[in-house]
Amino acid sequence: MTTKQAQHVTRHRFSVDDYYRMAEVGILTHEERVELVLGEIVEMAPIGDRHASSVDRLAESLTIQINMRAIIRSQNPLRLNQDSVVQPDLVLLARRDDYYASTTPDPNSVLLLVEVSDTTLLYDRNVKLPLYARSGVPEVWIVDLQSGQLEVFTEPSDDGYGSSRTLSSEDSVSPSAFDDISLAVADIIP
Repeated sequence: MTTKQAQHVTRHRFSVDDYYRMAEVGILTHEERVELVLGEIVEMAPIGDRHASSVDRLAESLTIQINMRAIIRSQNPLRLNQDSVVQPDLVLLARRDDYYASTTPDPNSVLLLVEVSDTTLLYDRNVKLPLYARSGVPEVWIVDLQSGQLEVFTEPSDDGYGSSRTLSSEDSVSPSAFDDISLAVADIIP
């Protein structure tokens, strides 16, 4: 395809309602690992063993320490806006009696969002992180399995996150919403 031809590629953008209708009629199935990101249906990378282990370690540590003060969700939908429904690896949500049975959680419900990145680090940093900031997700952690580091982002705005820090395996971290708990980075990254 020439550069000129590439400029004339037509993309069809989908809304969140379109995305859910495609699932209802069977165009998208539960077996497919996809997200709607900025109006495009994006296939998610397969989950590897290190990735799964990191998500499980973090979920277990948070479950023990949060002690029923938040809902912990793993790889379930989060509606960011009219053209994005993502499935982050882990989300701490504000506690609700119905566990969000009546509606998909949105950024107003998020206390912490975690993406575990093995092969998707650049996509998570360059596409999803700015989207989370514009949507107002208050705190995002990116677990970088390749470098063995944890990146923490807070203070969201339309321009990105105003504060970021990188932690190594010797450090500990606390979610902003629960500064009374502490997690060792070495316990999160296998």
